[in-house]
Amino acid sequence: MAARVLPHSSTVRPTLFAFAGGEPAFRALAAAHHARCLADPELNHPFTRADLDPQHVPRLAAYWAEVMGGPPRYSEGLGDQSGLLRMHAGNGDISDLGRRFVDCFVAALDDAQLPADPEFRSAMRAYVEWAVDDVLVFSPVDAVVPDDRAVPRWSWDGLRRG
Repeated sequence: MAARVLPHSSTVRPTLFAFAGGEPAFRALAAAHHARCLADPELNHPFTRADLDPQHVPRLAAYWAEVMGGPPRYSEGLGDQSGLLRMHAGNGDISDLGRRFVDCFVAALDDAQLPADPEFRSAMRAYVEWAVDDVLVFSPVDAVVPDDRAVPRWSWDGLRRG
């Protein structure tokens, strides 16, 4: 997808959500990532728990879509960043799992046939590395996640503030 140039303005890029292909792309990415995590001999444990909701993949797709500039389906009906962080908090040192999660995400971009554009791939990798770091902050067993953290928004240039 080529960026448009508007008269008397700088180049305008679509959101990462639009560039990726919208909701179908994020559904494919979430499914591919989940499959990769299940296939990973170290990472598969959290993804095979008996209490894992069958809606995990659709929720993950909605979350990633919103983060990348898509509609706010996750935050309007499923939760906020605080809730997501609480689901992953207090597990102790899981830094190796974080690295494996990133590796699965990057490989899933290919599996889901998302655009191979180097800038897009760089932005997506930067996001997942940031997201893993954000989760790892709360990995200590006694971690307390603050309330009311909004779902982050990620752009071609990284985390959008405000």
